[in-house]
Amino acid sequence: MNTATRLDECFAALKAEKRPALVTYVTAGDPDFETSLEILQGLPAAGADVIEIGMPFSDPMADGPAIQKAALRALGSGQTMTRTLELVHAFRQQDSQTPLVLMGYYNPIHRYGVARFLADAARAGVDGLIVVDLPPEHDDELCLPAREHGIAFIRLATPTTDAKRLPRVLNNASGFLYCVSVNGITGGSAPPPQDVERMVGRLREHSHLPIAVGFGIRTAAQAQAIGRFSDAVVVGSALVEAIESAETRHGAVEAVHGLVRELAAGVRAANT
Repeated sequence: MNTATRLDECFAALKAEKRPALVTYVTAGDPDFETSLEILQGLPAAGADVIEIGMPFSDPMADGPAIQKAALRALGSGQTMTRTLELVHAFRQQDSQTPLVLMGYYNPIHRYGVARFLADAARAGVDGLIVVDLPPEHDDELCLPAREHGIAFIRLATPTTDAKRLPRVLNNASGFLYCVSVNGITGGSAPPPQDVERMVGRLREHSHLPIAVGFGIRTAAQAQAIGRFSDAVVVGSALVEAIESAETRHGAVEAVHGLVRELAAGVRAANT
């Protein structure tokens, strides 16, 4: 199967079902490689439609305390970019369907080497990239080469992205659009759904790509409310906090999968 089509096929299938996707985020190697892999492997059965995997970085400036601590836990357990791609490859041994998106910062990719990273990521089974600190002015550096490898480059649009800036942000975007619902870091409070709905409506005027809404969504009720007008709902900090608060490896796996099942039920009720 061509990895470039997994995201497209996922969103097309869910559109036919008339329901939004549940996109789940966890940090690669948190709290360790083996537990992280077990969590990833169980996410589709728990109800995740798309999986975002955070690439651990020591200075995750757009992330709140929960994901910052997850990155430090992963780095402390020996997670590297090589190990993150190994994690993707291991997941792909049992799941060839679920889209996987790597999310993070440009520094680890740059240090790994862009050409080497893209070749290895495509080989491992990565479907998309979200690189939060690489603006469209630098598309030649990563965005366009990624697309040549069949890897979508997913853009973030924020409440402060004005009408003049938006076309440039959307240029060369693929896979889906990530609508950041709040100004600030991950893990904050979600804004009123009507405010987010206006943002999504504005993005739909400029792009035909599916729109995923993230930052601040923690509960099934919030996922259901946001899912009524978006193509996908993204949950990250709540899952990462479940890992942090678990007392055992098995407890972390069960806590994440249990919360994903609740969120999936909310998403699936969005259009009923």
